[in-house]
Amino acid sequence: MTIKKVLTLRHSLLVRYLLIILFAVLFIPIIFPLSIVVWYSFDEADVNQLNGEDLEKWWHQEAGKLTSLDEEEVKKKLTEFQKKYHASTVFWVDDNGTLLFAYPEPVAVPKRWTSSDIVEFMKKSYDSDPFTTVAFLGEKKENGFITFQIPRSEMDHTREKLVDRYSYLFYGINIGLFFIFVFISWLFFSHIRKRLLRLGLAMEKEGIAGIPDKIMIKKQDEIGQLEQSFNGMIERLGESQKQKNEEEELRKQLMANLSHDLRTPLTTLRGHLYTLKKEKLTDKGEKSLQLMDYKITFLSQLIDNLLSYTLLTAGKYPYHPEKVDIIRSVRVMAASWYPTFEKKGFAIEIELPEDQHFEWSLDPSWLERVLDNLFQNIIRHADSGKYIRIKGATTEKGFQLIIEDRGPGIETASDSKGAGIGMAIVTLMLQEMNLKLNVQSTDRGTRMTITAAGDMG
Repeated sequence: MTIKKVLTLRHSLLVRYLLIILFAVLFIPIIFPLSIVVWYSFDEADVNQLNGEDLEKWWHQEAGKLTSLDEEEVKKKLTEFQKKYHASTVFWVDDNGTLLFAYPEPVAVPKRWTSSDIVEFMKKSYDSDPFTTVAFLGEKKENGFITFQIPRSEMDHTREKLVDRYSYLFYGINIGLFFIFVFISWLFFSHIRKRLLRLGLAMEKEGIAGIPDKIMIKKQDEIGQLEQSFNGMIERLGESQKQKNEEEELRKQLMANLSHDLRTPLTTLRGHLYTLKKEKLTDKGEKSLQLMDYKITFLSQLIDNLLSYTLLTAGKYPYHPEKVDIIRSVRVMAASWYPTFEKKGFAIEIELPEDQHFEWSLDPSWLERVLDNLFQNIIRHADSGKYIRIKGATTEKGFQLIIEDRGPGIETASDSKGAGIGMAIVTLMLQEMNLKLNVQSTDRGTRMTITAAGDMG
């Protein structure tokens, strides 16, 4: 296994959570028995001393240590012995049979002991309950004897009592371990969730050019690798967007330069055509001259559209909106185009309200350009229908401008059909002026409806 793989495993979320589970699984069988050993070690002396034989031996040893002590010190020691075993009883009788000390009081023993009392006490205490052990104080009869008594129930079930005493710890440890595991797991997954939400927010947040910003990588785990991939994707998107912007700028610059450079030779050609028109030509020459004039005009319009489209997409086309009476403006444009349609043999229907006024906020020159492009398209593509209808209709939301023809439809191929730049300009200008264009086209004609995006009437 390589060092890189080892480092990857060390930072892995899976490995970390497996360690949490392993800790939880091993904690009970290892820690709990150790805690039991510790508990028993604390009470080990008690357990051994409460064994009958060992307890009697221990009592004689302790009695032998009391020889050099005065009476008050002996009583103090006996009190300490009793407190060590709360259920026990200790008392001290001197060599004259007088009860010198008993703890705790009262005790069911005579205040004055006779020989028969001692014999009877020893007889009743032998192998009976409570367990009783008697030793001479300092192992000398003249110092009297001390007695230790404890119920046998405290001796026979000492270990069971210890278990009962600490059983709550067993359940407490198990419950505590469960909650510790839950808490650690919650912290683990809460941290993961927080990081994923942070990554999700970074994906949704738009930065420059609509591309999200990079995210800071804090850990080299699975989520860190995901964040690294995300940053890599952002870098690639940024490079792609930069390249796209450069290509778009180059395209716009190329189109602008091309449109500008082509105007000079077209102007020269128009000058020569004007000169040729003054010359006497044959009928065939006249037709050729007319065709050349038409093509040069078409090419000039195409170049003009190309330049306009470039300026529009670059946001550099002058736009000066103002309140415009749309019905009046359309009527003026229709009148200016009327001779052209009439010359082409078009049947013209103009249906604009006479007594109504609707104001739209737009640039008059833009509106003129839009209508020019639409009318040019009809002459160029719908010449076979020889029909145009310009109609104004009122609706609940305001005014609608409807332009209809009876041509073969927009989708039909035509010898004069261009690249669609004229309609692209119309669409861009209408969008900028907050107007909508709806086109319905069939092989029997085209209907174009221009409406305001809001109620502007």
